Amino acid sequence: MSLGSNLYQARKKAGLSQEGVAERLGVSRQTISKWETGETLPDIRQSKRLAVLYKLTLDELIDFDLDVQEVQEAIARTSDAVTDKIDWTSAWGKKYPVLLTYPEKVDPAPYAQALGQLLERLKGESGYNELDAFLVLKDILAKVWQARKKG
Repeated sequence: MSLGSNLYQARKKAGLSQEGVAERLGVSRQTISKWETGETLPDIRQSKRLAVLYKLTLDELIDFDLDVQEVQEAIARTSDAVTDKIDWTSAWGKKYPVLLTYPEKVDPAPYAQALGQLLERLKGESGYNELDAFLVLKDILAKVWQARKKG
């Protein structure tokens, strides 16, 4: 997505009009329009003011993705009681069918045992509780996956 598109999406998400943003920044509505269409770009000071106005960091504004933001907000709003009710394997299995079929090909027990040992090691070395150790291990695995996808 372009910076102009990011600016447009962030403004809409903030519930502001071009006129309202222009007034707060002391520029014309046409200037806001040109920024949002990519005809011109705001300078770094104006970009920072836009980020503050839209309640984003400058990095978030540059990388703004409405879909990602909505997912992050949905996660933040979802209670543990609700997430405990979700069958995550079935939910993700709709997108990744291998999650529904791998038990036919793979005995998960040895992998579960190895992961359990890593979990215990992480808890012992870090002092994390069960949930925190699991989340850290999951995050490490996700980072390994991201690195493999890149190269």
